[in-house]
Amino acid sequence: MTAVVLAATVGALFAIGTFLLLRRDLIRIVWGLAIISQAANVYLLSMGGIAPATADSVPILAGHGEHVPQTADPLVQALVLTAIVIGFGMTAFALVLSYRVYEEHGTLDVTELGDRE
Repeated sequence: MTAVVLAATVGALFAIGTFLLLRRDLIRIVWGLAIISQAANVYLLSMGGIAPATADSVPILAGHGEHVPQTADPLVQALVLTAIVIGFGMTAFALVLSYRVYEEHGTLDVTELGDRE
């Protein structure tokens, strides 16, 4: 059941992000990129999964005997946390550039921006 919910969430996020990328407004394009990057993060976290822990994979659990709890791969979580921070910085920078484009040209419509010389 959880896998179906995660798959639907990832699919919906990718669909919404793609829909926003195909709009004419520059701000919506930036938000579409941000949503797609978050969809990729959710996908990576869902594929990281939970695995049975052994004393070899998690050395701190060596003294717990036979009943070792399940663990998640911390590498995936660290990579996604880094991707979230980088994605936030990229989104903030793209929004500042969008504001600068609006100040310079007076519009955020990408078709009008492409027609200018």
